[in-house]
Amino acid sequence: MERKIPSGSTVMDWLLDGGYENDALTCIYGPPGCGKTLLTLLCIANSVIASKKKVVYIDTEGNFSAARFQQICPAAYKEALDQIMFLRPVDFDEQARSFEKLRQIVNGRKIGLIVLDSAAMLYRLELGKNRDVYSVNRAFGVQLSYLTEIARKHKIPVIVTNQVYADLDNEGQTKIVGGDILRYASKCLIEIKRLAGGNRLVILRKHRSLPEDKQVAFRITELGIEEIELQKQEAIFTKPETPEDL
Repeated sequence: MERKIPSGSTVMDWLLDGGYENDALTCIYGPPGCGKTLLTLLCIANSVIASKKKVVYIDTEGNFSAARFQQICPAAYKEALDQIMFLRPVDFDEQARSFEKLRQIVNGRKIGLIVLDSAAMLYRLELGKNRDVYSVNRAFGVQLSYLTEIARKHKIPVIVTNQVYADLDNEGQTKIVGGDILRYASKCLIEIKRLAGGNRLVILRKHRSLPEDKQVAFRITELGIEEIELQKQEAIFTKPETPEDL
């Protein structure tokens, strides 16, 4: 059995030495509009066309764009879209039930990929309700354990997108939402940063077999992403230009 599935782009396949691992949770994190969701769409398009297996897409933010998906998968758009099973939880408790439902889904169907976009949205809303932080964090950890269990037991790659927030103790640095909970659950951590000129830098922060801080720059195109050669003066981080995460 293959240990990895192609990412849907040569840029990410190079970064990950062939693609996403099929028995682990991969977390892609970064600011709004950096391309997190786009990377999941590229992998989805490639997965359903190549494997003919279904994809489970858990959409907590309404990020999935059918129009954008059609752009990157024009030839087999309708066929690919039919292979996606959508779960759209609207609160933290419903998200937990969605993860529990996944156990039944993967037992009865051929699933090639699971995407959670994003992990942070409903978690942050739950924390905002002034509930006990320990209880919320514990529940979040249990939810992520469901995804980890599915990945390991069924050899299904799980890709999770996540948000960041400013690190007040270190100017110019960011922290991942969910902190150590998501960091420990993820066998692969991928950070995306914005560069000047609309370019992006993707950095491998954690991996079981690849060197940390391996990186490559890319730009977003109509059909996906393409690698770019960076000049020193371009490596200046800028604020997001758009709230869209595509």
